[in-house]
Amino acid sequence: MVKYYCCAGLLKSTWDQVCIAFWQRYPNPYSNHVLTEDIIFREVTPANCLISRRLLTKTSRAPRWMERYLPKHMASSAYIIEDSVVDPQKRTMTTLTWNISHARLMSVEERCQYRINPENGSWTEIKREAWISSNVYGLTRAIQEFGLARFKTSVTKTMKGFEYVLAKMQGETPSRTLAETATERARETALAAKEKAKDLASHAQKKQYV
Repeated sequence: MVKYYCCAGLLKSTWDQVCIAFWQRYPNPYSNHVLTEDIIFREVTPANCLISRRLLTKTSRAPRWMERYLPKHMASSAYIIEDSVVDPQKRTMTTLTWNISHARLMSVEERCQYRINPENGSWTEIKREAWISSNVYGLTRAIQEFGLARFKTSVTKTMKGFEYVLAKMQGETPSRTLAETATERARETALAAKEKAKDLASHAQKKQYV
């Protein structure tokens, strides 16, 4: 069973600016969990589309109840593949990311499309989709709920990171208050997700022995 999630976002910057910011968004105060980014390959197609694949290394602290299912050396880090296609003629950028570590425990695939906002040509809209799955018997629902809550928190941080980088590109001073507020909200969301996942996991384990 796969849990599907879809949301939309809006950046009040042009599509060109957003595309430039996409390649410059690390590091920023909202992405301290991103440790490294490496280009695996990059090419320009005959249609002038830029195709890239990158490997991202991130910290990924698993909840205590999940750590028992992970090797000790893998419990605090994750490797992510990011494919992207920039089409300058259609004015779209499409990205697809998925985890290659912990995939047996939980798989998260994300697809994003960046395009010009039809109501304001100076803004960029983002359609974001995610598919979260797990095959751990008895804990599938708990793991998926945990993954969804963490994904939603990540989306908030990603958007704030974009806004931060775009502000710097445009010569503005990014607001520290916004950063502090986002961090606090992220902590609250993560804590709520942790408690909910623990309850679901406990309930699932009890069912196995009934």
